[in-house]
Amino acid sequence: MKKIAKKTLWQYLFWLGPFLFIVGLTAGLVSEQWGTIPLAFLISGIVITGLWVVWQSQQSNWWKRRSTQAGTNALVATLAILAILGLINFLGDRYHLRADLTETQLFTLAPQSRELASTLPQPVKVWVFDVTQNPQDRELLNNYQRQSSKFKFEYIDPQARPGLADKFGVKDYGEVYLESGDKRQLVQVVNENERLSEVRLTSRLQQITSATTAKVYLLQGHGERQLSAAKGAISQAIQGLGDKNYTTSPLNLADNPKVPEDAAVVVVAGPKRGLFEGEVKALQEYLNRGGNLMLMIDPNTDPKLDSLLQAWGVRLDNRLAVDVSGEKVGLGPAAPLVTEYGQHPITKDFGNGISFYPLARPIEITPVAGVEATPLLQTKPYPNSWAESDLQSEKLEFNPDQDLKGPLTLGAALTKKLPAKSTSTPQVPTPSPLLSPTTQSKTPPSPLPSPTSSSQTATESRLVVLGNSDFVTDGLFQQQLNGDVFLNSVTWLSQQDQQPLSIRPKEAKNRRINLTTMQANLLILSSLLFLPLIGLIAAAVIWWKRR
Repeated sequence: MKKIAKKTLWQYLFWLGPFLFIVGLTAGLVSEQWGTIPLAFLISGIVITGLWVVWQSQQSNWWKRRSTQAGTNALVATLAILAILGLINFLGDRYHLRADLTETQLFTLAPQSRELASTLPQPVKVWVFDVTQNPQDRELLNNYQRQSSKFKFEYIDPQARPGLADKFGVKDYGEVYLESGDKRQLVQVVNENERLSEVRLTSRLQQITSATTAKVYLLQGHGERQLSAAKGAISQAIQGLGDKNYTTSPLNLADNPKVPEDAAVVVVAGPKRGLFEGEVKALQEYLNRGGNLMLMIDPNTDPKLDSLLQAWGVRLDNRLAVDVSGEKVGLGPAAPLVTEYGQHPITKDFGNGISFYPLARPIEITPVAGVEATPLLQTKPYPNSWAESDLQSEKLEFNPDQDLKGPLTLGAALTKKLPAKSTSTPQVPTPSPLLSPTTQSKTPPSPLPSPTSSSQTATESRLVVLGNSDFVTDGLFQQQLNGDVFLNSVTWLSQQDQQPLSIRPKEAKNRRINLTTMQANLLILSSLLFLPLIGLIAAAVIWWKRR
């Protein structure tokens, strides 16, 4: 009995050796620190296993037994599997590899968000004041955090930490704040029906990390789109500009026929009446000094801008753009559906996305020296689209004598290089801050500096012309890529090309199948009656043949 008990004890000691070895190996790999504790487990496991092997070899011809060989093979295989699993976990903890297989990339950040998050100039932190952690919101925040170590987030219970909640001015559960340095900004309020938005978070990131604010003026006084909420207004577009750190103001050139000096962009949205000659001249002078102008001109209107557009090689066509392909998705033929975009920073990330323009007019572009033009929006080729001249006819048909075959250009972006200007700036005998210390020490300041020196400054002006303003009105602004066309145009016009452009919220594709009553009844009969009956008949035939 004593011999059997001793043998059983040694067997238990043997299993203790591999156990301690695996504990030490796992502790070292996970913590990435091979300190005293992991090494103690590893050494203990190796010593116990070694002693057991020596003892077995002295007791009998243990190594020659078939059971020993089989057990050794099993042990080696087990240790190999454990080592592989440990290595996989170690690599998985250090290197992240994710694959988003959804069609619309629901769980992947947009390129603009990734670019902004990966180039954060200073640390930022998102505070979510809520008692529950929604998995969807947390995954979105994790996606941002993977782009940069400067991005952090934390969930806070306002009741558990009232001091911090008072610091941010939290009034209710679900408020999400963004903090960077001494700046704090409310992102949104999340609840069961509204989850954290990538669009809003990226916009707030851009605002809180940007040191500049661009001014956008919107011309008024000629029947342009209203800026506040109303039928046919563009209040959502104004809100979108505010989200991207732009400040907006109305502009009336009849009172003061000069565009303000701080205007980064001037927008003319759907004027119904013509501008005065002095107003047109003010816009021309603004462009000539390096300004940026966006014109959205609807059909059947004459804003009296022909002289300005002619200098850029642009002509507004008086015909109506017709696109019959829009009828397939519920749009009328007078609402061209665009999926073809020019190679330009405004539309570079659009791919084959959809934007549509109810009641649009084509524009024609002719080459002009010093002007670089890029078509932005192209309709489909004829017979899907054409420019219709008979606007009174109830039935739209192509007339080869009066109409123009597609594809049609509904929008264009243009740049004009301006003559270099000579500017005079006072000189002071201090080294330039752009020079390195070594360069500064080798460049002694002039004892008698010139009072002024001339430098050549090259500038350019930019112009975006669209044959429609309906696409940016409330209700249509958030449809498909309509808002992106407007916001990206303003961003490009403001000559802040380095800033991320607009992004759209991602939505899962609707895969529902809508069945009529007849189709539903047919599906029920086929699945519950016809298919089982066919199976029974086939089984009966097989049984009859095998009799």
